[in-house]
Amino acid sequence: MSLNRTVKHAVAAAMMALLAANVAHAQAPEGGADIPKLEYEKYTLDNGLEVILHQDRSVPLVAVSVWYHVGSGDEVPGRSGFAHLFEHMMFQGSKHTGEDVHFSTLQNIGASSINGTTNKDRTNYFEVVPSNQLETALWLESDRMGYMLDLLTQKSFDNQRDVVRNERRQRYDNVPFGKERFAVAEALYPDDHPYRYLTIGRHEDLEAATLDDVRDFFTTWYVPSNATITIGGDFEVEDAKAAVAKWFGSFPRIEPPKRVEAPMPKLDKTVRRTINDPLAKLSRVHYVWPSPPYLKARDLDLDVISTALGASGWGSLHRKLIIEEQLAQSLSVAQYSSGYSSEFHIIVTTPPNADLKKIETIIQAELDRVTSEPLDQEVIARSVNVMESNYIWRLEALLSRVEQLQSFNHHTDNPGYLPTYLKERRGRTAQQIMETAKAILSAPRVEVITLPGDTPQKAAPNQGGAQ
Repeated sequence: MSLNRTVKHAVAAAMMALLAANVAHAQAPEGGADIPKLEYEKYTLDNGLEVILHQDRSVPLVAVSVWYHVGSGDEVPGRSGFAHLFEHMMFQGSKHTGEDVHFSTLQNIGASSINGTTNKDRTNYFEVVPSNQLETALWLESDRMGYMLDLLTQKSFDNQRDVVRNERRQRYDNVPFGKERFAVAEALYPDDHPYRYLTIGRHEDLEAATLDDVRDFFTTWYVPSNATITIGGDFEVEDAKAAVAKWFGSFPRIEPPKRVEAPMPKLDKTVRRTINDPLAKLSRVHYVWPSPPYLKARDLDLDVISTALGASGWGSLHRKLIIEEQLAQSLSVAQYSSGYSSEFHIIVTTPPNADLKKIETIIQAELDRVTSEPLDQEVIARSVNVMESNYIWRLEALLSRVEQLQSFNHHTDNPGYLPTYLKERRGRTAQQIMETAKAILSAPRVEVITLPGDTPQKAAPNQGGAQ
């Protein structure tokens, strides 16, 4: 189960092969570059807690990651932002550790990369510690899994709610293009869809939350049978198993909650919004399409299409808008993948007096091309190589490796899914990719045009695209 030099050499070899393919601008060889295989062991405690062990004796460090299989996509109406708010609460202390000492305890033992994050699909907590401090990290994680409610107070809850609401103000409400993010989500998703209100949530929902809501959320979602702990790094396997059993094995089994899947939204017609943003100095054209969930075949195709359109310097849309016509300051084309439904975005940021109509005409021309003509095989190969290199580089860093095991386990129940994932991506044909483009990018979309200033302005109606 050890990574050691063998896999690290394989990572380097795979990267060299991908770089060679990029330099040659040639089709990736059949089967592609060798894919390093991450060795791991996965097992489950009697209480339902999943455990993944990945050994790497190269440096005296251990990464510990705990994923709770709950995100903003599991929130009920009127409680938007609660998964993220609860992430903050998990750092406030628990019965045996004391109040607000999680960070300081880890820092005092030399830990790094201490954090937690929330997205639509899951909430994770992680740290990297010296290998002789593995039990300390496990003790901290187990205590907040089992005894967080013992230290829950109205004061700590009010404090973290204020922190989260201030985070929303700083990162969403009072920044350029912040209004646009909410406008896109609200136009794309119906009222009852959990992706509608973004992970940060609405102020009114956060303000309405109570201590009882916190307790209910914890007892529903933060149970061993709804969690996975992954340990990667310098440890003896049997010692790690014993430590996991010691700190987590005594928790009772509670049936995991049932996740209610939200369908991919379908727009009946294209929705166009114009936003006047007093905080913005630039204009922006933002197109979004609902798209298939993460790891579905068409999700893979849209990754290829996004790279073929938006890659800096050689993507066709980047080349036309920025290099040839010099109409835009920046371009982003991306497939943002999530468990229930994904989103395909084209975002063009422009000087305030740019010719938006011309920009939209160029965008539509490129969309017409990719939906009616197969991409050149050289472009597909180059796009696949770029995406593969991003995945393979992640194998270098210990914590990234651990998080990759966690992610594939969460979405496929197979931590070692990476070789299958890359093989499936390599196997998609130009015809399949074009059919995906036609099915998704010819469909109705959301168009949000942001204009600088607070004086009401109206962008010219777009004449292209599905209605």
